[in-house]
Order: sequence, then structure tokens, then C-alpha cells
Amino acid sequence: MSNTKELKWKIFIITAIGNFIGMLDSTTVNLALYPMSQDLNVPLSQVQWVVVGYMLTLTIFLPFFGKLGDIFPRNKLYSLGFTVFALGAFSSYMSTNLALLIISRCFEALGTSIMVSNAQAIIATIFKNARRGKALGLNGCLVAIGGMLGPAIGGFIINKYGWQSVFLPCIPVALFGAYYAWKILPSHVTKVKAFKFDYKGFIYFTVSLLALLIAISEGYQWGWTSLKIIILGIIALIFGSMFYVRDHRIHYPLIDFSIFNIKPFTFGNLAVMFSYMAMFTNSILLPFYLMEILKLDAFKAGLLILPYSVTLSVAAPISGTLAGKYGSRYLTMAGPIVYIIALIIFTTFDKSTQMWQVVFASGIMGIGNGLFQSPSNNAIMTSVQKKDLGIAGGILALARNLGNILGVAVTITMFEEVRKFLLSHSQNYETAFLNSYHITMCFGIIFGLICLTFAYFAYKPRKN
Repeated sequence: MSNTKELKWKIFIITAIGNFIGMLDSTTVNLALYPMSQDLNVPLSQVQWVVVGYMLTLTIFLPFFGKLGDIFPRNKLYSLGFTVFALGAFSSYMSTNLALLIISRCFEALGTSIMVSNAQAIIATIFKNARRGKALGLNGCLVAIGGMLGPAIGGFIINKYGWQSVFLPCIPVALFGAYYAWKILPSHVTKVKAFKFDYKGFIYFTVSLLALLIAISEGYQWGWTSLKIIILGIIALIFGSMFYVRDHRIHYPLIDFSIFNIKPFTFGNLAVMFSYMAMFTNSILLPFYLMEILKLDAFKAGLLILPYSVTLSVAAPISGTLAGKYGSRYLTMAGPIVYIIALIIFTTFDKSTQMWQVVFASGIMGIGNGLFQSPSNNAIMTSVQKKDLGIAGGILALARNLGNILGVAVTITMFEEVRKFLLSHSQNYETAFLNSYHITMCFGIIFGLICLTFAYFAYKPRKN
């Protein structure tokens, strides 16, 4: 019995490492953009595609690789994810021009997408009840910590060894993961009569989602009413409609839309998406506030953000365990309430805010997210049949990434537009910055309230 338990946690560690390095890698690169632009002699508007290309590729392929996880042995698929990631990271390190770097980053993102889309399904398969909640909580915790530690680690490595070096640390970890994933991850799959894959539907889905994500990512730069954005919107609508119609007509759809008839699954994913939008409202702007208004250096700013990761790492596994024992409903409602309180505190920040207040608010934010994410992930993955765990995990990861991308787009657009308006009406820089920061936090509060509403309906008991 103890050997079985030990094996399960070994499987968890390998699975979680894939998620961790994927998130760590995606955020360490952010601080490398400026030195990249200097070294490669390209403007920041072009070099940002090193990040945008990675996120687009990662997000688009999540349902695809989640579907493959329901058909092919997950040990081979996850090992392939590690291997592709390592090759992409090495190619990024060796890149001598922007085009090659962007292609390498997209290849790297394919590996990340394989791992992220299947991690939840692997964990949900090997753990049951309270242990499942605890494991999903720890996994979500590691993903969040990877995202928060990325900028600090990236900044240290870049200052010491140059921007190319940010791609190196994860390579040996990925190769280690590829070997052990092949050896110990589950290899059995549900038998299917014959393998059929909807390639045409996948193309429709990819074109639609790619157009949508590019429009969201570039809307602020190009203008939301520009011809480019309108064309991308039309493309997303047309190909999305074609995908929806096709998936309802064939017997082997890429996404079986009947899965969305499950209320906890659909509303739960919507709650997850809006929770990430609320989280990113603050996480994007807080470093700017700390450096621009409080005049802290990057190292001190990073230290003040760390309490979020610390409290999240404590709250997530505890709430996951409690969800496995007692259900997810009240925890998924408590989480948004707690981080809404944190966002309200952030709306009071000004030039005289003390460091302990930043630590306090960031800690509350982490507790709120930890209370919400683990029970929510557990409830979503528990609501579907075992044969659908792969695609369910892919859709859950897609909801999370869409929340990230939408959160960044809304936050940057709102903050910049409000700040420009206030500056044009004779407010000085600091006052305009703070007012714009406060108003943007209010949008984060609105996203949190929407998350709370979806969580309420997702897990509301049925009347007999």
C-alpha cells in the first residue's frame, strides 16, 4: 500500500514539474525583452512577439493535446512534451535573430501545451477524494509560484549571464522529466475501436482562436476599432461558427460539446477564467506601482510580491484537501470574497503606503486565490467521466490561459486609456498614475464578483 502511495506521489512530482517549468519559462522571458531588443537591434513592438507567440501557441493547442491524452498513452505524450520543450529552449538559446527566436519559442510552447493540457487529467486519474483535491491544490500552487518567481529568477540570470541564459536552467530539468515521465507515468488508455481525429475541425478551431487571441493581444497597440482588429474579429466569428457546426455533425468531434451540459464544468471554467482576469489586474500593475510611485528597485519590488506566492502555497493544498473531503462549493465562494477584499485594499494605495501594507494585501490575495483554485479545479475535473479527463483538463487550462490573456489586455488598455485622459486634463504624472491604478483595480473587483457569481451557480445543489 505504501509503495502504491509513494508511486502516486512520484507521478505527481513529474507531472507538476512539467507545469512548473512551463510557467516559470513563460515569465522569466518577460524581463529579457528589453536586452533582446537591444542585442538583436529590433524595436520592442516586434520583440514582444517572443512572449505573444509563446502564449498563443500554448493556448491554441491545449484542447488538441488534451484530446490526444484521452487516446494515446500519457507517459509517452508527457515525455514528448518535456523533450519538445527542451529542444525549443535550446534552440531559443542558440537563436541569433528575432525570427528564429520567435519560431523556437513557439516550438517550446508546443511542449508546454502538451504538459499543461494533460497534467490535471493525470493527477485526477491517480488520486481520489481528499488526496485528489490536495494534489490538484499543490499542482495549482506550483504553477502560480512558477509564474511569480519567474521575473525574479530571470532578472538575476540576465544581469549575471545575459538574456540568452534564461533558457538554459529548464533544459536539464526537462530532460530529467522526459526520462522519468516515460518510465513511471500511466501508460494505459481507454481502448477505442479506431483512431479518428477531426483534422478539419482542428484547423477551424485553430484559425478562430488564433484570430481572437491576436485581436485581444494587439487591440491596444492597433486600436480596438482599427481595420485589422475588425477583420480578425470577423475571421474568428466565421471559423468559430464553422467549427461549432462541424463538431455537432460528426461522430468524433475535437470537443464534444455535450460536456458543456454539465453545469459544474461549464460554470466552473467560467469562474476560473474570471478569477485569473481578476488576479492579473493587480499582478500586472503592482510592480509598476512599486517602482514608479514608491521608487523601489526591481529586487525590492520582487520581494514585496513574494508574499502572494507564500500564502498561496500554504492555502492551496489545505483548501484542496478540504474540498476533497467536504466539497468545493463554499471554498470556491470564499476565495473570490477574500481576494476582492485584497483588491479593495489596493484601491487605497498611494505615495505614503508602507511596505507592510503591500505585504499584507499581497498575502490576502494569495490566500484568496489558494482558497478558490484548488477546490475549483477539483470540482471541474470530478464532474466529468474518466474517458473525458484529458479534454476536460485541456479546456480547464484553456480557460486559465484565456483569463491571463484577457486580464492583461483589459488591464493595460484600461490603465493606459484612463491615464492618458487624466494627463490630458492637467493631472500630474503621479496623480494620474494612482487614479488610473485605482480605477483599474475596480475592474478587477468586478471580475472577482463575476467569478463569485459563476462559482455560486456552478456548485449550487440541485433541488429534489
